[in-house]
Amino acid sequence: MGIQIDVVVGYPINDEVERVLGMAEAVGEPVTVTFMWEGAEAERVVLVPAATLALWEHWAPVAYPTSDASDEDRADAEERELAHPEEFGAFTLFRRRSATRTAVARGGVVVAELLAPDEAHWLEEQARNVRQGFMDPKQKAAFEEFLARQPPIDEQ
Repeated sequence: MGIQIDVVVGYPINDEVERVLGMAEAVGEPVTVTFMWEGAEAERVVLVPAATLALWEHWAPVAYPTSDASDEDRADAEERELAHPEEFGAFTLFRRRSATRTAVARGGVVVAELLAPDEAHWLEEQARNVRQGFMDPKQKAAFEEFLARQPPIDEQ
């Protein structure tokens, strides 16, 4: 999937995050990034451009399946405090409380989302599988007409 980048981020003293987000936006395809935040475990995510994510979600037949979390885990997720948006130069990260996604905005417009690698891979696979089996109505009619003109198999 896309490009793989490992980034060591010394938040907030450098512009590594801004450079990675800018490069991923310029590439226009999913980029796998490993953030090593100070004082926390490494976080591996896939940065998916907004247009690519919209295409995947259009073709994927259902939403990414969530794990069967216990009621206690759900209550914990609902009680989490709203995180303040984090700014990295021209980019702002908006973490969602109830999901593993983080929206990346530039100039007030969402340009990409950070997704868990499993979810990004699943969405890409689902979209590809559905899209490959899809024929638009004109293409389907032309194909049916082509098949109707073919001689029966015994005559070939």
